Formats: sequence, C-alpha cells, structure tokens
Amino acid sequence: MSGKPKLLVTRLTPPNVEARIARDYDAITNPEDVIWSTAELLSKAEGCDAILCSPTEPMPADVIDRLPDSVKMLATFSVGYDQIDIAAATRRGIKVGNTPDVLDDATADIGMLCLLGAARMAHNATTVLRSGQWKRWEPTGLLGTHVTGKRLGILGMGRIGRALAKRARGFDMEIHYSNRSRLAPELEQGATFHADPEDMLPHCDFISFNCPLTDKTRHFLNAERIEKLPQGAVVVNTARGPVVDDKAVIAALKSGRIAAAGLDVFEDEPNFNRAYLDLPNTFLLPHIGSATVETRDAMGFLCLDNLDAFFAGRPLPAAVN
Repeated sequence: MSGKPKLLVTRLTPPNVEARIARDYDAITNPEDVIWSTAELLSKAEGCDAILCSPTEPMPADVIDRLPDSVKMLATFSVGYDQIDIAAATRRGIKVGNTPDVLDDATADIGMLCLLGAARMAHNATTVLRSGQWKRWEPTGLLGTHVTGKRLGILGMGRIGRALAKRARGFDMEIHYSNRSRLAPELEQGATFHADPEDMLPHCDFISFNCPLTDKTRHFLNAERIEKLPQGAVVVNTARGPVVDDKAVIAALKSGRIAAAGLDVFEDEPNFNRAYLDLPNTFLLPHIGSATVETRDAMGFLCLDNLDAFFAGRPLPAAVN
C-alpha cells in the first residue's frame, strides 16, 4: 500500500493518541467531537481504509452493509463491541478490533466506588452538605449499609470482574460469581462458583454486573430476579445499561426491596430514565469507568496497535473476528 492508510476517526481522542494518528495516518478527524449521523459517517467513510469508531456510533448490519468497499477494518475505542454487528462485518471481510485488558483496573475502581457510594448513601449525604441542610450530627441520620464482610455476587468474572473481586476482598467481602465457565483455582481465589446465575442471587447482599451485553444478559435483573435477592440488596452496574430493567429496579428502589443502586451505565444513555434522579438511594455516574488519562491513552494506543498490525499484515493484538 502506497502512502499512509486513510483513517476515519469518529470522535475526538486524547492528545497523545491524536498525535500518533497524525503521524502515522492520513486521517479525517472530528475536532468538534460531534456525534455524526449514520449518513454523515457513511459519507465521510468514502475512500477510507479503516474507521476508528466508538460506542456512540451504532453499526448494525444495515450500516455495515452500506460501508464503502474501501473500508477493511473497524477499530472500536471500547472493550465492548455490542454496537457492531460482528457477523455482518465478517461477511463483508471487515476486520474488527477492540481494547480489552487496558481498562480493567480503572473500571474496577469505579465499580468499587459505585458499590461504596450506593451502600453509604453518598449522593444523599453530599446533597445534604452542599444544599446547607446539614445542621447537626444525628445518631440516626444518613444511615447506609455496611460493606465489610458482606456477600458480593459478580455476574461476569472476566478481567474486570476479577479486578473488582480483588478490591472487594480488601473489605473482607465473601465473593460469589457466575460465569460462562468456572475459573481455574488460581483465578477463582476462593470465590464460590454458581453455574446458574439464578442460584447466585440469594447469596448477593451486593450484586455487580461485569458481563457483556448479550441476548441472555439483556434485562437480566428484572422484577422476578429482584425477588430472589436478599431483602435490601445493593445493585452495582458498570457493564452495560440494558443489563438491568430500569422500571423494575426503580420500583424496587422506591419500595425498599433494593436498598440502593450504584450505576455508571444506563440504557439508551445519555437519555437515561430520569426517575433515577429523584431517588436518594442512588449513586449515579455518567459512564466514566475508563475515564483516566492513562487508561484512555492506552485504549487509543491499542486501537492504533490493531490498525498498525492490520495494515502490516500481522495478527491483531486484540481481534474480535
């Protein structure tokens, strides 16, 4: 291939990543960081060899099928790739790469923050402080849920799930998990495995979702499964918003069936269910699981490592298909 590969970059990436893109690629970038429509994306992709995309650009089969013939690779700035129809990309011979491993610790940190923030009523407490409502210390004021020694169930014990379990053990939490397959003992680290996630639910004083979004996990936490959790359980989600059924979770938060929820992801974000905002027992973050300078640089660099390998005819470091 003569000259630099032509790359379409759909979102503004960190400065260190932008510098590498400018050095190594003939790039069409998005310095205003606007969300392009599908029509705009398809138009800008004309003549491009690859696209560095993100979760904000859904690529179902009908979009994949309309990509210009010149596009031979998609590098997604995310570990999740549920926004891309992988089967459609594969049929067209389009390679897909993602960014696993590099965001495990940052996302697990936010998972623990959501767990602690929800359990200890952090949102309600900071609201009382910032609004001038705090008048005195009260023996019964702002009572949360104890974390140390409680049972934590993790749905999805991949790298991020295991990183969260490592942090939770620092609080002497008893770890239960459900996964597609049981982990080796050195990875399990004494956690209790449940082949059926339904069997894990009664053991979850806290439940954290760290699983990919699939047909099986979509709206996994519904009204029926909430009833299988212990009374006053705490729900944490840093995976994908649609893993929980918003209406069922909000109803359970209102009734006290669920004590609290710590959420970093939402269905149809950023247009999430605003009923969460009216609940004092929620700890809410705007999808910042990987939002550290170091992690976002590493994600961008892995996207470019995937692209570099593809154009050099080498195996991708993180290939999806």
